[in-house]
Amino acid sequence: MLKLFQLHNQPINQLSSFKKLLISTLNAHSYNIAQTDALFEEALLKSDVLIPDGISVVWAAKWLSRNAETSHALSLRKIAGADVFFYEMARVEKIAGKCFFLGSSETTLGKIKDRAFIEYPHIKVECYSPPYKPEFTAEDNKAMLEVINAFQPDVLFIGLTAPKQEKWAYQYFNQLMVGHVCCIGAVFDFYAGTVKRAPQWMIKIHMEWFCRLIKEPSRMWRRYLVGNTKFIWAVVKEKWGH
Repeated sequence: MLKLFQLHNQPINQLSSFKKLLISTLNAHSYNIAQTDALFEEALLKSDVLIPDGISVVWAAKWLSRNAETSHALSLRKIAGADVFFYEMARVEKIAGKCFFLGSSETTLGKIKDRAFIEYPHIKVECYSPPYKPEFTAEDNKAMLEVINAFQPDVLFIGLTAPKQEKWAYQYFNQLMVGHVCCIGAVFDFYAGTVKRAPQWMIKIHMEWFCRLIKEPSRMWRRYLVGNTKFIWAVVKEKWGH
């Protein structure tokens, strides 16, 4: 699993120089899932850009570096999914391009479109809310591909939650007529305002996870308390080769 920490994260301000990219994020939770989900691990490793969306991943990557003086890991910093989102929206606004939101509910997508219409008036926005189910059927996948490819967006944002969104993007990447494909999960709710993101001061001191735990304890306690402990133990084992 060491390869997951050798993050091939193209600097975010250079993404516009590429035509088609699969952009994924890695945090402690997704690392834990990837240990037992081979397709998810493959999707992360074969992404064109793998961004450290979690300070624990940044620390782990630096600690696991074999040669800290020369390793690229020294330059890593946390880049949240929200950072990728706002960068991409600003980029597409400048070229009066198109963006597509795949995932979430019709209500959430409507709020996203309303806000984007005000903040990014030069962007054409389209959305699609797929059926909420553990596995998509062939018909579901065909419908999603058809509506996305008919629009041909400069950036496709996918919010189906991990690992579902990354695996779907990876499996259908070659069939998508798009520019950048960004798996950004919770950002849909943050931007729509249905879930409030942590205040900036908490983000700055790397405590955003704690804010989410306090707000959604029943859903997040296992992810952060159990999951983070599992992540730390996995990193320690990786470091010492056990």
